[in-house]
Amino acid sequence: MTDHHGNNPEPMLLTGPLRESAAIIRLIAMDVDGVLTDGSINLDDNGVETKRFSVRDGLGISVWMRLGFEAAFITRRSGGALNHRARELGVKHIVQGSKDKQAALRELADATGVRVEEMIFVGDDWPDLPAFKTAGLSAAVADADELVRGRASVVLSRPGGAGAIRELVEELLKAKGMWRQATDLFE
Repeated sequence: MTDHHGNNPEPMLLTGPLRESAAIIRLIAMDVDGVLTDGSINLDDNGVETKRFSVRDGLGISVWMRLGFEAAFITRRSGGALNHRARELGVKHIVQGSKDKQAALRELADATGVRVEEMIFVGDDWPDLPAFKTAGLSAAVADADELVRGRASVVLSRPGGAGAIRELVEELLKAKGMWRQATDLFE
């Protein structure tokens, strides 16, 4: 959100020490169902799963990566829809069928050279809590489980599948002083 001069207001969610921690984030790792989607599981008559993704989240992820940062999807489920979406966005780091998201974050650190302290994990439900303990910061979507919201470093104002990741990307870029650089990509 900018005024007509291109200035951005202070981040609303990332303030004080949280903003300082956010400034070092280099990788956004996120759950899929309930974070990138609204948490629904859509199956057709043949048992083929489809997912609905927010185009705004996709743009946020794309901008984040265009500015030199990393993104990763870590999910307990498996399916082709996520592979297609990751390919569209250029997300190279996908962990499907993960029963241990904490271990997945550590493996991601080894694979990318990004320390876990430089990662933020975005989740919505109980299986995401171990990753919250490992990542430098944690974020919960607005409609996350109450326990998850209570354990998150930051609770986003947008629900899963409806712009929560875009909101997070904007907040992180503001904390890094890169808001103008991001918007300049489109001017």
